[in-house]
Amino acid sequence: QVQLVESGGGLVQAGGSLRLSCAASGRTFNRYAMGWFRQAPGKAREYVAAISWSGGSTDSADSVKGRFTISRDNARNTVYLQMNSLKSEDTAVYYCAAHPTAQEYGPMKLPTQMEEYDYWGRGTQVTVSS
Repeated sequence: QVQLVESGGGLVQAGGSLRLSCAASGRTFNRYAMGWFRQAPGKAREYVAAISWSGGSTDSADSVKGRFTISRDNARNTVYLQMNSLKSEDTAVYYCAAHPTAQEYGPMKLPTQMEEYDYWGRGTQVTVSS
């Protein structure tokens, strides 16, 4: 089992940057693919990005491609989401999630659906002002 705690959210102007962190408990962090999702007010939670065990494979949603980068540091049990060129439509609560797996995924195999993730953090608010 793993517990996840997000941090790094806040208020930023459009065009600015933020880096979200997700700290995981447990000694088997490197046996989880990790993902970021977000939920804007009145909308369904949506996929943002995912990363494999080793960090060697990543994937991101078209809406954030080229602006957001997911990475991880297994020695620190932490996954990051670097968000650049932020837009007002990026305003949401951002959640990290863990997908237990016995294999290293290639980019096309990374989990992108909510139901594929077993563990979730409580989220961190990101607000982008225009």
